[in-house]
Amino acid sequence: MTSEHPTFGESVRVFARIGLLSFGGPAGQIALMHDELVDKHRWVEEPQFLHALNFCHLLPGPEAQQLATYIGWRLHGLRGGLMAGTLFLLPGVAIIMALSMLYVAAAGLDWFAALFLGIKAAVLAVVVQALIRIAGRALDTAFKRALAAIAFVALALFDLPFPLVVLGAGLAGWLAANWRPGWLALKAGGQGEDATPRPSIAATLRTIAAWGAIWALPLVAIWATLGDDHVLMQIGLFFSQLAVVTFGGAYAVLAYMAQQAVQGFGWLSAGEMADGLGLAETTPGPLILVTQFVGFLAAYRDAAPFTPLVAGLLGALLTIWVTFAPCFLWIFTFAPWIDRLQHARRLKGALAAITASVVGVIANLSLWFALHVIFTRVEERELGPLRFDWPDSGSIDGLALALAVWAAVHLLVLKRSVVEVLGVAAALGLVVSMFI
Repeated sequence: MTSEHPTFGESVRVFARIGLLSFGGPAGQIALMHDELVDKHRWVEEPQFLHALNFCHLLPGPEAQQLATYIGWRLHGLRGGLMAGTLFLLPGVAIIMALSMLYVAAAGLDWFAALFLGIKAAVLAVVVQALIRIAGRALDTAFKRALAAIAFVALALFDLPFPLVVLGAGLAGWLAANWRPGWLALKAGGQGEDATPRPSIAATLRTIAAWGAIWALPLVAIWATLGDDHVLMQIGLFFSQLAVVTFGGAYAVLAYMAQQAVQGFGWLSAGEMADGLGLAETTPGPLILVTQFVGFLAAYRDAAPFTPLVAGLLGALLTIWVTFAPCFLWIFTFAPWIDRLQHARRLKGALAAITASVVGVIANLSLWFALHVIFTRVEERELGPLRFDWPDSGSIDGLALALAVWAAVHLLVLKRSVVEVLGVAAALGLVVSMFI
C-alpha cells in the first residue's frame, strides 16, 4: 500500500499532528490525512487511499477516524491501527472533557447563557449546511429522493425509531441493488468478487470475539458493581446501540440521540444538546464526540454513589469507550476483507439507500433544532397516528432568530468557516444580550 514505509515513531508523530489539526468535519479531516499521508510523506498511494475511504464509508461510525485506524493498520498492523485511531481522538476527547467541566461550573450565569445562545443559533445554520451538502451528493436518483422523504416523514410525523428507519432503508437498498440497480445509480451486472485469497474465517471470528469482549468489559463491570438500573448502565447500553446504527455521519443520529437523551432519559435539555453540538463543532476530532458531552452531563446529574465530578468523568469516559471500541472492531474485523467487500453490489446498494435516508434524518434534525432554538415553548401533539412537535407561536425568541439568520447568511452565502461563524455568533449573543 505504501511507496515509502515509515518507522513506527515517524507514524506516531504524523498521526499526532493529524489528531491536533483535525478540525472542519470529515471533509477537512480526510483532506488533511490525504495531504499528510499521500502528498507529503507518500506513505500511501492515491488509489489505495480512495479504496480505503470507500471501505470506511460502508461502516457505521466516523469515517475519518476509521480511515486513520485502517491506514495505521496497513502500515504497522494491530499496534499501528490502535495508535492512529487513538491519536485521532485524544485531542478532541481532552478538550471536550475540559469544556464539559467548564460548562457545568458556569451553568446558571447570565453571561454564559448569552454566549451559548449565539452558539445554538449558529448550530442551526451548521446543520442546514450539512443537509444541503449531503443531499447534493446522495440524492442523485428519484428512488433515493423518495427514501429521504419517507425517512423524514417517518421521524418527524410518526415518531418511528431511528434504527427501524435505517434498517428499512438498508433492506430497500439491498433489494433494489439486486432487481433495479439503476434506482441507486449502481452499475448493472453480477455480484462480482475479487480474485484475492479469502481471509481466514477463524481469524475473523477471533477478532470479533476479542473486540466484542473489550466493548462489553465496562458494561459487565458496571452491572456487577452498580446494578443494571444505574445511570452508567443506561449510558453504556444506549451509546452502544447508537454505535451500531451511526451510518452517514454524526448528524444522522443526532436527532435520535437528542430525542432519547432529552425526552426519553431526561439527561439534558434541548438547548444543552445544541450547546454540546456547538462545542464539538469547534474542537478537533469527529463530531460524534458530542456524545461525550451528553454522557458527562447525564452522569453528573445522577451521581450517586460518586461525587458529581467523578460521575461525570466516568460517564464521559464510558461513552467514549462504547462509541469507539466498535470502530476498532469494524476495522480490525473487516480490513482483511476490504478487497472482496468492494465488489459486494448488494451491500453497496444497502449503504447507498441508508445514505439517502440519512438526508431525511438530517432534515428532521434541522426541524428539531429550529423549533427548540427559535421558540422557547414546544409541546408534543398527537393527531391520530401522527405524533409531532408543535411550537407556541407566541414564544419566538427574536434574538435567537436574528442570530440564526445572520449565521445562515455567513455560512451558506458568504462561505465563512464553521469555526469563525460559531465564534462570532457566540460573541454577538453575549454583546447584544447586554443591551436588551
